[in-house]
Amino acid sequence: MIVGTASSVGKSIVCTGLCRIFYQDGVSVAPFKAQNMSLNSAVTPSGCEIGRAQAAQAEAAGIRPNEHMNPVLLKPTGNQRTQIVLQGRVHDTVSARHYFRSYKETLWQAVVESYQFLATRHDVIVMEGAGSPVEMNLKERDIANLRAAEMADAVVVLVADVDRGGVFASVVGTLQLMTSEERRRLKGILINRFRGDPELFQDGEQWLEQYTGLPVLGVIPYISNIGIDEEDSMAFESERYRGAHSNLRKDSTFVGPPQIRVAVVRLPHIANFTDFDPLFLEPDVEAFFTTEPVALQRADAIILPGTKSTMSDLIWLFEYGLAAVIQQVSQMGRTILGICGGYQMLGQRVFDPWHQEDERHSECEGIGIFSYETTIAQEKETILVEGDLLAPFTGVSVSGYEIHMGKTTGLEQGHAFARVSASIGGPSQDHARIEGAVSDDGRIVGTYLHGIFHNDEFRTRWLNQIRQSKGLPPKDDKVVIQNSREDAYDRLADVVRSHLNLARVYELLTREE
Repeated sequence: MIVGTASSVGKSIVCTGLCRIFYQDGVSVAPFKAQNMSLNSAVTPSGCEIGRAQAAQAEAAGIRPNEHMNPVLLKPTGNQRTQIVLQGRVHDTVSARHYFRSYKETLWQAVVESYQFLATRHDVIVMEGAGSPVEMNLKERDIANLRAAEMADAVVVLVADVDRGGVFASVVGTLQLMTSEERRRLKGILINRFRGDPELFQDGEQWLEQYTGLPVLGVIPYISNIGIDEEDSMAFESERYRGAHSNLRKDSTFVGPPQIRVAVVRLPHIANFTDFDPLFLEPDVEAFFTTEPVALQRADAIILPGTKSTMSDLIWLFEYGLAAVIQQVSQMGRTILGICGGYQMLGQRVFDPWHQEDERHSECEGIGIFSYETTIAQEKETILVEGDLLAPFTGVSVSGYEIHMGKTTGLEQGHAFARVSASIGGPSQDHARIEGAVSDDGRIVGTYLHGIFHNDEFRTRWLNQIRQSKGLPPKDDKVVIQNSREDAYDRLADVVRSHLNLARVYELLTREE
């Protein structure tokens, strides 16, 4: 089990690296995170919803994701309320206070059941903690960290982020707040995100080992633009999402400044922001997240992403003048694309009669570019889909996944974006349905398909449309996203392997006590 001195110290990335290393070494391995709080989720082949980080870890481990890898997923909806996804299905939406008081044993039973499901099928389980294991005001109710380690009889490694500073105090403070039994499980310390010459930290390693009595199992260097799905919004502080653009290809070929600027609206309850990671890999594209109206006005394309609270974020768009900008640029021939909640926002109105997302409002005005309306339903749709795009993107096949509670109606009044069906067991045209909306010229698209930009052919066609509108030549060569992902997992594994005492890790895994 990998626990951390705090949130965002790199637990997810370390777990992903370990999953890849064990997979490379021929070990049957699976990831497990008992409880995750994140709006960045994924759909499993069985149509269940789990945290995006665990889906990435499963991919690194060479296996398909399933709901037992993240039995408890918490998705904040705003107003101190959280949707509980239990073993992949929506269980309830409650206040934080009600959650902590009422659900402890129900969720714990699911955690135990899911862990046992994985443990009987794999040789190694890489468990990830959540936040810090010693949040004293929450520790009695914590099911994600040391209680889970005890249940699994797991060896525990503590990860600390040296890049943020205070690494010695964070390690010692964490240990000080552990009980003697909890400390007995702790078998080592891992220092993460070290910049510069690792020899400069040798004195620090010695001090930590002498003071704590625990070995430092490795000092992992800072890895820039790691290229692996991030877990939560803290990722916006990373190099990838800060708007910086690299003018070097992977092979170090200079490609010059970006020619296309794509602005993604950073909604207050943004979800599944990794939908847009492929745009950050395009050498002539500058993709960035923003809340500034001026940035939207200057962009070549605007993307409205998914959100956990469509109505609240739609009201926010109007209050901050962003909706007016989107309406304005839509009349100027600019490219606009909405995904999931962003798709719903592009219609005429959004209704929430059962107050699934917003307790204060039952309906609100949409941006009004398309004529459809959306009603937030009581049941969530989670499904993997594949299909074919319609005019003007005819001839492009796509796959993706849907996670939404909205039912969009009135699509017959416009042009559909795609014809899709469930991808489990192969597409069935008998159950195919139209999906999304698209303007006649293809400039404006609305779709429920998360992962649409991971389809290389569509992404290239969409970007070429923008290039041609600017008088730029189209590009024929495509960035192959799946290859990029596999390369990223291998690159991460190489770095972790070369800076981790892997022999000691294997000794710990085969211990006899």
